[in-house]
Amino acid sequence: MSSTEPGAKDPFENERPISEPVWTFRGYALRPADFSTAMVHFYRGEVQRANTWRNRLDATTNWAILTTAAVVSFALTDPSHHHGIILINLALIFMLMVIEARRYRYYELWSYRVRLLETDYFAAMLVPPFHPSPDWSETLASSLLRPQFPISAAEAMGRRLRRNYIAIFGFLIAVWLFKNYTQPVAVTSWEEFVRRTGVGPLAGEIVLIGVFVFIVAMTLFALGTWNLQQATGEVLQQPRVFAGLRFGRTPETRKPPMSAASRRPTQRPSARREEFMAMIISDKPQAVAEQVMQELKRGVTALHGEGMYTQKEREVLMCALTGTEINALKKAVKTVDPQSFLVLMPAAEVAGRGFQPLAT
Repeated sequence: MSSTEPGAKDPFENERPISEPVWTFRGYALRPADFSTAMVHFYRGEVQRANTWRNRLDATTNWAILTTAAVVSFALTDPSHHHGIILINLALIFMLMVIEARRYRYYELWSYRVRLLETDYFAAMLVPPFHPSPDWSETLASSLLRPQFPISAAEAMGRRLRRNYIAIFGFLIAVWLFKNYTQPVAVTSWEEFVRRTGVGPLAGEIVLIGVFVFIVAMTLFALGTWNLQQATGEVLQQPRVFAGLRFGRTPETRKPPMSAASRRPTQRPSARREEFMAMIISDKPQAVAEQVMQELKRGVTALHGEGMYTQKEREVLMCALTGTEINALKKAVKTVDPQSFLVLMPAAEVAGRGFQPLAT
């Protein structure tokens, strides 16, 4: 064991790495250890949010089950109780399914962030190359600054329908048919059964057609949304999660970006970060380009152009950036040349250095 005298120079001083801050604000520096602590607390908070909304999903399902049990018990205990109450309950359960689907979209928002941290931050600590994928922090920041539901309303409703409500609907319709067939006495003909299914001024034929249309619509909707696999908070079969099946897109154009840490897809195009193409026209193109490259650490390309009104040659600067960098770009351009002309265009996809890898 070696020791140094007070005031003596440490012989290993030059060999020790200097920890640079990863974030500064008004004179305060956030060290790497502080950053990791902040991310851990953020992860715990998002897990709590996801659990809270998951409990709200269970609460809605419980309401539907309790309401169904109460209505069925009331309808079958006395032949004089009208069967229409079962149809009313059917409409109520449909409303609860719509409410639950909306809650499910919120749950998916929080669970999407949790999964992004798990796959691209924590898992990256365990496997080579031991660092997050290039765009995970940008994707997470975009979700925080401009929250968007990671799944569509159709997928949310279809998933809740297949998981819970199709069984409740089937049970209610079976009970409705049983009551009309057996109470007050068993029917002896089809005409009598049709007559019993009438509700007030609505003839039995109309009611039966309405119930049949509802059954067909729910069945087709459940089957039509089967291949929607944008949910991140569910434990699904791996080939189905990453197959990228989407309406209106071919498999070739729906390949998700690869994580540098896990070497497998970790996010879908529906939830990827926003990317833009900026075109800047300025009388000080060199100074503007240097400011943008210095502040945003993004490459800038100059294109030769000519103003058709002024007949003056100009340099048009082109730069690819993400949604969270727009304000920084505007500030950088305004600092050098407040009279600049800036055009921002959404980019369908940006691939290459600083963005997702080029597809091979």
